[in-house]
Amino acid sequence: MSTIPVPQTAGRPTSRASHTEELLARYRAALVPVFGVPQTVLSHGDGCYVVDVDGKRYLDLLGGIAVNTLGHGHPALVEAITKQASQVMHISNFFTSEPQVELAEKLLEICRAPQGSGVFFANSGAEAIEAAIKLTRRTGRSRIIAMDNAFHGRTTGALALTFKEAYRAPFEPLMPGVTHVPYNDGAALERAVAEAGGDLAAVVLEPIQGEAGVVSADAAYLRLARELTSAAGALLVFDEIQCGMGRTGRWLASHADEVVPDAVTLAKGLAGGVPVGALVTYGEAVTGMLTAGQHGTTFGGNPLACAAGLAVIHTIEGDALLANATEMGRALVDGVTGLRHPRVAGVRGRGLLLAITLTEPVAASAMARAREAGFLVNAVAPDALRLAPPLIIGSAEVASFLAALPGILDGAVSVAASA
Repeated sequence: MSTIPVPQTAGRPTSRASHTEELLARYRAALVPVFGVPQTVLSHGDGCYVVDVDGKRYLDLLGGIAVNTLGHGHPALVEAITKQASQVMHISNFFTSEPQVELAEKLLEICRAPQGSGVFFANSGAEAIEAAIKLTRRTGRSRIIAMDNAFHGRTTGALALTFKEAYRAPFEPLMPGVTHVPYNDGAALERAVAEAGGDLAAVVLEPIQGEAGVVSADAAYLRLARELTSAAGALLVFDEIQCGMGRTGRWLASHADEVVPDAVTLAKGLAGGVPVGALVTYGEAVTGMLTAGQHGTTFGGNPLACAAGLAVIHTIEGDALLANATEMGRALVDGVTGLRHPRVAGVRGRGLLLAITLTEPVAASAMARAREAGFLVNAVAPDALRLAPPLIIGSAEVASFLAALPGILDGAVSVAASA
């Protein structure tokens, strides 16, 4: 994920530190510095907005990196969490609960998984990927093909599938047997599958690469991946941790292309901010590959997280938020391209997972300027701003951002110019 800059302090009194500055100083003294210095200190939220500890209000166009599906303080989610917390939050997987069973059933339904499919609940996207890796090992094979620019997490197994050298190098040697190939390049994938031969366990890919800058695979590429893995007797695993759970206007991004994988990993938007992850296995043969004792978790599938996940899914269905994601995503795309701003190259992505591509490497500066103007966006690449707002966002919020965007971009400076 993108490095986050030191927060701007322009306009604040220099004689006395703000509450934000005081807390950031305490943060630096108390936390392991893996995230750098946070941009600001948030206090609370309401709907699509968050407020920092000094009272500044922001339109949240990042949604906790595609996590806050229902925004902040949504009554349905608050009610579900409160009710479940008053009953039981954790019971371990020696037992089960009604929310766990119901959420598993609901995920199989919305993922269009056939009879005999199953769900394994974890606590995060990285854990869901780790479960998927163990699933691939049950083929009796060890080679995995992943994609250039992929991001699958930072645990050691997931890191072996992740592409970025800066993330990988400090922790090598990683799990062997992983080959990275250019994303959306059918010829490269065909060569890699042929080279792996009978030792190919799986192809793992994101239908939309979020951390790479919101880059989508073509439908033909996903179909080719399905054909190649089926012919090789290998698994096809879709990582929909960021692009799934309605973010693109469909429950899964891959539903747009009607390609059925052998397994899907989910997490971010699944429970609206409560930590949860899931591996969904398709069909009896794949589901039966992991048997009793071969994987496990203490917290995964706890009643609190599952109650939150059910509340998110039911609200998406009841409030027509898939349609809203499509409509508001189209409004953002049309609005940004309609500005005809010289620094806007275009917009890519689907639904409410978008990237505004820029003609210059000014994204970091634009992100800081947006924050000063009261909008939270993400410089996912030097020349791209990622938008992943709550699925409840409306036309008024979209219009306010579009009105502010030209001024944000006008004053942005490139990294080279500011160095």
